[in-house]
Amino acid sequence: MTPSNGLRLAIDIGGTFTDTVLMAPDLRVLATTKTPTTTDAPAIGALEGARHVLDAAGVKMAQISGFIHGTTLATNALIERRGARVATITTAGFRDILEIAYERRYSQYAINLEKPDLIVPRARAFTIGGRMDAQGRALAPLDEGGVAALVQQLQKAQVEAVAICLLHSYANPAHELRLRDLLGAALPDLVISMSHDVSPEAREFDRLCTTIANAYIRPLMAGYLVDFQRRFNAQGLTCPILMMTAGGGMTSVETAARLPIRLVESGPAGGAILAARIATSVGASQVLSFDMGGTTAKLCLIDNYRPQTARKFEINRAARFIKGSGMPVRIPVIEMIEIGAGGGSIASVDRLGRVQVGPHSAGSDPGPAAFGRGGAHPTVTDADVAQGLISTERFAEGRLAIDLQAADVALTEHLGSALDLTADASAQAVSEIVDENMASAARMHSVESGKDLNNRVMIAFGGNGPLHATRVARRAQVDQILIPRDPGVGSAVGFLYAPVSFEIIRSRYSTLEGLDVAGLVTFFAQMQAEAEAVVHAGAPGQPLRHRRVAFMRYHGQGHEIEIDLPDRDLNATDIDNLRAAFEAEYSRQFSRTVPGMTIEILNWALSVSTDPPDIPTPPASTTTQQAHADAHTQIRCDVDGSWRIAAVFDRASLRPGDQINGPALIVEPQTTTLVSADFDAYLDGVANIWLTRKEAPKT
Repeated sequence: MTPSNGLRLAIDIGGTFTDTVLMAPDLRVLATTKTPTTTDAPAIGALEGARHVLDAAGVKMAQISGFIHGTTLATNALIERRGARVATITTAGFRDILEIAYERRYSQYAINLEKPDLIVPRARAFTIGGRMDAQGRALAPLDEGGVAALVQQLQKAQVEAVAICLLHSYANPAHELRLRDLLGAALPDLVISMSHDVSPEAREFDRLCTTIANAYIRPLMAGYLVDFQRRFNAQGLTCPILMMTAGGGMTSVETAARLPIRLVESGPAGGAILAARIATSVGASQVLSFDMGGTTAKLCLIDNYRPQTARKFEINRAARFIKGSGMPVRIPVIEMIEIGAGGGSIASVDRLGRVQVGPHSAGSDPGPAAFGRGGAHPTVTDADVAQGLISTERFAEGRLAIDLQAADVALTEHLGSALDLTADASAQAVSEIVDENMASAARMHSVESGKDLNNRVMIAFGGNGPLHATRVARRAQVDQILIPRDPGVGSAVGFLYAPVSFEIIRSRYSTLEGLDVAGLVTFFAQMQAEAEAVVHAGAPGQPLRHRRVAFMRYHGQGHEIEIDLPDRDLNATDIDNLRAAFEAEYSRQFSRTVPGMTIEILNWALSVSTDPPDIPTPPASTTTQQAHADAHTQIRCDVDGSWRIAAVFDRASLRPGDQINGPALIVEPQTTTLVSADFDAYLDGVANIWLTRKEAPKT
């Protein structure tokens, strides 16, 4: 499907850079740019990027017919604790849901365990009388007489936002809705988030945490979105702005303002969507998406052209690599592992004399020492500069001068002096550590997912992804890498390939044998009407596709597995098919089934989306030729550590069929691709760069 007639603009605001892409109706990228993120007022940096690409293409803001935006603001606000003052309201008797949590310690033997910061202290945890059962039947009416006292408590606590999470409201939201109306009448400025709206699933702790997170960032995000839209409208924008979501789709600004928790991790989701669309175009059914930016590196597994998804992730873990140490958020999300390993990640020496890289980042201000903006600590980018891997003349389209001496000084003062190493040896140490950290994260993610990396194609992008791809791939035992066009702004390009979509996951417990098929038809019809209203708001008049899913388990188990349903109303004859599908998937994951066990269905999901645009399939190249280098330079070889002469190629001058032997550098405006000495490069029919590891010499 081809997008609407007209130009489309995508802006991805990251922690270090803001990426902007302008695309023509035929999916040609007309202009791209990277501008430093203006942390205090992100919309200003976004406007600068928009002006740059519009001027480069010679068009006006009023000619834009599609605008997609993704931002790290929601994520950063949660991590940095820059949200509203929030209180919770739960059912009487359930004040301590946050304190009890999962009733276990995430690290059983840690004496000085640091508990996750769940935003709301017990002093701001309030309750109200009334009770629903798991089937949505009212066991006790809402205590409307207690609302006046509740209002006084909220006022005394100077609360700005409230998270309402009443027991079993996913089955019947009547009490939450009534409480919202009563509180809204008494406190019209109070921001209210309701759990049945934010995360209508069973499991009270997860649902409450998700509602708290939504309430916490909602005032900030609502203000930001209003300001963002106002600034662009003042520059002549007339089309609606669509927001990228964590699940890999787009939604309207109005929905994003109501459910800003869906925007968390929206930028990385765009990169995963790009990798999945490219995988489809080249026929790579097993892919490792590798997105390395200025602040973090993100890795995602893609199988059968679909990114791996999840229904839950954690924010701001107290222990970075231990599950259960963060604040759980239960929303549809593209599952990836994210580590503090970007170009701006700061390197240091710990008290044991070990080189450490990240998770702290120099960001865009002051940035790496080589940027000449006051940064004094060595970063990954400084290490790449010191090893000759970044062109000092062409970095950031020549708009940002690179100070090689400043990079050397930072590396020597903070690493070399402590380890008795030269600047370039210190730089190599930084690279070895950060590349191993990323490869280790990829291996761990694949093992946890029960999958293998060996036969996967790595699709690498981001400002630093192509520069580190071969180094990470070698350590992860990946032999083939694809670098797409415009990789430096890959996530923003991915925004333009994403469908407008919305997914609803809702709890409705049943055993398979006792399934109420007629009630389920009504249940799905309600979800479909709700989801289609959101999608039509962002893409009026476009045809829609639907996907239905059941989350099933054996009786007594604590977690479910995902089973696809036919895109139609179920009938009684489908029960046997559901049992067969569940047992087949269970057997695939666990190598066996459990005979005679009752099968339960806890949650149901419906996603509604527009058709995504197609990416052209690369034609088979009929000729191959050795590419001619534009220049040569000295680099520190990442294979043996020696200084070697590397050919330098301008990507814009390369043609389909060109072959390049490593070591070499392929330079383009926003990034550089390193062709390591043990890799060769080849350009396919649509100018993707394929990097293939050479066979090890026989001994």
